[in-house]
Amino acid sequence: MTYCVALKVAAGMVFVSDSRTNAGFDQVSTFRKMIVYERPGDRFMTLLSAGNLSISQSVREMLQTERVSIDGAEPVTIWNTQSMFDAARILGHTMRRVDENDGPTLRAAGIDSTCTMIFGGQIAGEVMRLFLVYSTGNFIEATPETCYFQIGESKYGKPVLDRILTPQTPLTEAAKCALVSIDSTLKSNLSVGLPVDLVVYQANSLQSDELICIDEANPYFSMIRRTWGLRLREAFASMEDPTWGPGQADHPLVARSDRYEVLRKIRNPSDKII
Repeated sequence: MTYCVALKVAAGMVFVSDSRTNAGFDQVSTFRKMIVYERPGDRFMTLLSAGNLSISQSVREMLQTERVSIDGAEPVTIWNTQSMFDAARILGHTMRRVDENDGPTLRAAGIDSTCTMIFGGQIAGEVMRLFLVYSTGNFIEATPETCYFQIGESKYGKPVLDRILTPQTPLTEAAKCALVSIDSTLKSNLSVGLPVDLVVYQANSLQSDELICIDEANPYFSMIRRTWGLRLREAFASMEDPTWGPGQADHPLVARSDRYEVLRKIRNPSDKII
């Protein structure tokens, strides 16, 4: 399986992906699910993928050379289009083309051919943009209200993103939040595994030197894994235990409310059972 997450805050963007693929109990392998397309000073783009590995690898390679006519204009590629929106349209076109070529054969063999992708970055002259691209090639864009996207096993790493992340979050904290999110997923799901690929992009830099592959020996990620669990246990222990009677605690579990209904039926022991 897979877990990938991308965040967009005012200060920049963060991309994280695991590298485990699972085709059965005895077919666990490691494959990169992230690729960076970069022309320093002109454009920076990152692609994350989840789903059918053969489809996503074909899309990644073809995207580098795919030429698409946008609204009838001269065909362009991701290397010379002038907007990230049009680059996302080229990606969607490439996904549909690969599916048209390979999808029918895979589906006839009973193989799921779908894949989902996160695509984000910045082209000189415009702001950073982040897209979630579905297997059919259509996409949605991140907004200030929803400034991150996840694909794959997203449920375990979502709570920390919802509680911590805002568009004003500093870039270093956003990176920390993304790593905690993927650590939570690693803890709860064996189909997601190390090594983890991380890219941090600073707004308007149009390139990034902050790319790293994180394995078991990485000291910072080891600290995250150890400290996050410890702090969660400390926070849990610091909260009051539930109490039923009013007046026994500052925050009683039971309070008077007209919304409560009786949940049980009680039979008198002397009643005859028919």
